[in-house]
Amino acid sequence: MTSPIRLAINGASGRMGRVLLDLARGDARFALRAAVVGAGAEPVGAPVGGVEAPGALRYSAGWAEAPPLDVVVDFSTPAGLAAALDHCESHGIALVAGTTGLDAALEQRLQRAAGRIAVLRSANFSLGVAVLTRLLRQAAAALPGWDLEILEAHHNRKEDAPSGTALALGRAAAAARGTTLEAEAVYAREGRPGARRAGSIGFAAVRGGDIVGEHTALLAGPGERLELTHRATDRAIFARGALAAAAWLAGRAAGAYTLDDVLMADA
Repeated sequence: MTSPIRLAINGASGRMGRVLLDLARGDARFALRAAVVGAGAEPVGAPVGGVEAPGALRYSAGWAEAPPLDVVVDFSTPAGLAAALDHCESHGIALVAGTTGLDAALEQRLQRAAGRIAVLRSANFSLGVAVLTRLLRQAAAALPGWDLEILEAHHNRKEDAPSGTALALGRAAAAARGTTLEAEAVYAREGRPGARRAGSIGFAAVRGGDIVGEHTALLAGPGERLELTHRATDRAIFARGALAAAAWLAGRAAGAYTLDDVLMADA
């Protein structure tokens, strides 16, 4: 697709949304056309960047007045993502979705939407996490009898647990062992839960302070332990990855894509 790519940020007043706006406004690949926030959010109607000027882009609530777009990047809420998905399907717009904590119905909607528009989903847009996922697949397959625990830590405002990235890691490991996360996941232990069930994949979540994101896959065998860890210290890494995905996805045929598709294209 020829530049500039007409871009909208959904969830523009959130932590990730603000970083995305800052980066996109200085990125020659994009023409930022919409900054969408939730109804009643404080910045509705205010100029993006805070500077009043003729023709300044302003925060909008919803999609009723959205201009023509090539791609939407969503880091909002499940409800915000559902509204963005409606708009993208109605207008043939590509969608990059980073929102987590989705219910089964919305998961199914996204799967169906990929038959009509280009959809790229990731629980984490970090290049390092993408490599961590590949390494975990290899380790889980090579060490099928080892116990696997996934530990994650995030800031105290994160609403869902385990994180979407932790769940994605669990799914990757389960698939590498020829099973599913639904069959093997253990999300809580307290009291006297008994001995650890062979083959299970345990999760532990920490919430505190301003932790950007930390994920560790711990594989424990007899007399030895392997730990694969990724720590994010700057939220901008996720925004850069999401914008790279948006630039790659714009103009693509309908389908379900992943960050791996973007990485392989750049390899």
